[in-house]
Amino acid sequence: MTAVDVKDLSKRFNRKQALRGVSLRIAAGEMVALIGASGSGKSTLIRHLAGLERGEAEGSAIEIFGRPLQANGRLAADARQMRREIGVIFQQFNLVGRLPVITNVLVGHLGRIPDWRGTLGAFTREEKLEALAALARVGIPDVAWQRASTLSGGQQQRAAIARCLVQQSRLLLADEPIASLDPASARRVMDVLADINRRDGITAVVSLHQVEYARRYCARTIALRAGSIVYDGPSAALTNDFLTELYGADSEELVLPDQRPAGGLRLDPSRAPWMGEPSPVPA
Repeated sequence: MTAVDVKDLSKRFNRKQALRGVSLRIAAGEMVALIGASGSGKSTLIRHLAGLERGEAEGSAIEIFGRPLQANGRLAADARQMRREIGVIFQQFNLVGRLPVITNVLVGHLGRIPDWRGTLGAFTREEKLEALAALARVGIPDVAWQRASTLSGGQQQRAAIARCLVQQSRLLLADEPIASLDPASARRVMDVLADINRRDGITAVVSLHQVEYARRYCARTIALRAGSIVYDGPSAALTNDFLTELYGADSEELVLPDQRPAGGLRLDPSRAPWMGEPSPVPA
């Protein structure tokens, strides 16, 4: 089953072309990395998949699990209902710092309970137990009653993931979830995302600024440059030398400082990813 189907998606902000005719498919249960230098279009694409932005070109379309989310620049009538199955994790966590962690996690229930209960914060015992179980799942069961602002960055991001679990998301979109974290916290967050994808079969699209995490956690990587897909294929093929061919000097943004360039790949123009062939050619 196809979880995400994007066709000819374009987006312009003022004079900047953020996306240029992007088309891709992601199968249900995949964990896919989105990589690219700053301004490549990763966050814009994530926001479109979440139904938070609308494409502009005639013929453009996004389907989520076979249901149209938007087409020709218009959101589907039931887009709000579809968003209940799409969990979004942002770089800045999006938690309310003055509220207890468990209250932030319980927000994941709002799309499935009456509005009046959400407004009053009238959650049932079963819903609270589900939130506690989600916090245990992401490895922070002991912080449930702490103010969210007292947590470390990595803990806050795991609380945001717990909120998506409570939401019962089928598609998890993570927009640079580890960009502001130290390496140890980044690995914990990526371990949690990979475990959820593997054990629960939740489809995950993770925007990453450093390709080493894509190589480690995602079998497939989609690389964006200037709003276009320039590579879609195995993450293992993204050696540092190949990244240099794709991005030039901008590749320095994508490589961890302690990673030395590995054996090269060359680009054969007749089989380049943007010509319909995702596989790089061995040097």
